[in-house]
Amino acid sequence: MTRRGVTVSCRRPELRRPALSEQPEPLLYQQIKQDLLAAVARGDYRLDQPFITQREVCERYGVSTTTAVRALTDLVTDGVLLRRRGKGTYVAPQREASHREVLQQEVAQGVACIVHGLPGPHVSGIVQGVESVLSERGFRMFLADSDGTAAREARALRQAIATGAAGVILYPVDGEANTDLLEEVRRSGIPLVLVDRYRTDLATDAVVTDDFGLGHRLTAELIARGHRRIGTLWSETRSTSVRDRLTGHQQALREHGLPILPELTTLSSYFPAPEAVRRAALARLFDAAEPPTALLCANAYVVAAVAGDLLSLTGRRRVELAGLDDAGPYDILPLTSVAAALPSRVMGERAAELLLDRVDAGDAYADPQRIVLTAEIRTAARPVAQLQILTH
Repeated sequence: MTRRGVTVSCRRPELRRPALSEQPEPLLYQQIKQDLLAAVARGDYRLDQPFITQREVCERYGVSTTTAVRALTDLVTDGVLLRRRGKGTYVAPQREASHREVLQQEVAQGVACIVHGLPGPHVSGIVQGVESVLSERGFRMFLADSDGTAAREARALRQAIATGAAGVILYPVDGEANTDLLEEVRRSGIPLVLVDRYRTDLATDAVVTDDFGLGHRLTAELIARGHRRIGTLWSETRSTSVRDRLTGHQQALREHGLPILPELTTLSSYFPAPEAVRRAALARLFDAAEPPTALLCANAYVVAAVAGDLLSLTGRRRVELAGLDDAGPYDILPLTSVAAALPSRVMGERAAELLLDRVDAGDAYADPQRIVLTAEIRTAARPVAQLQILTH
């Protein structure tokens, strides 16, 4: 299509972060059911106190009536709840004590999997990998979505501690949040494994991608394609994965005798910044005397944002895009000449295996391990969407 002097052969996707209610229904339904099971196990509801209603489930979790009904009906079918005609739903009175004991045992055999919240193949692959290993070993997975916020991550960590979870697998939010709660997890003896990134302030097990190598390899590939001025555009800026990728990018520039220019390598958030802010930043890059010929983008969200924002620019130049990972709901290879595919499912599997080894050994924090996996680099001879800025 052609708009404002820019030729792009694909549609611009809508960019937004989905609400909790938009997460895959099976995962959301299981999360709600496990939350309600935990509430019963803690004794939050008395025999004479009506249980949470269908409407209250919808309001608390922001879900459809169908999802709320399914969670409550399953608990009735399992004998955890009892429906009294004309009065509502209650904890089953004849088995309250035994239910609590059984549920507490189930929670103790449950592993809390707290993910970052971004939809797309990366997070879903991690979750699938974790769940496959846990189910084989007879453990339950309690899934929580931090939605990328420290507050929601903290709530999920507190719940894991309060219910005596067998372990915690955490895809941390950006930066070094909730240090006190992670220390409390450690003091409680609950094994903790981080995925996708590690913490510089805490010695814990972690399963990560070779992010330094990723930044180095993609940069070298762009240089081999003839690019000498490569701009970098980021999303998160404080996580170890991002900083290691930037270091790898800079090292590749040094090895090829190219300068490290602050205007091209500044670690600042391009997305999800407001559209006007993004476009102003992009305009500054291309208004320079020597603008970039390639843009190294943090993830699929950034690739899609750049593809749309380039529509606002004028002037004749070709721009080649590269993607540092496939986190996000889009397949970015059609828009990029080179892109990384993270080993997401393997990352989840290795994290779960490492965690359960800690559970079996009974020593959660002796000799912390960091497992480093290699990402696949995918290349295209010519992107389906060749981005070209044209003069009016």
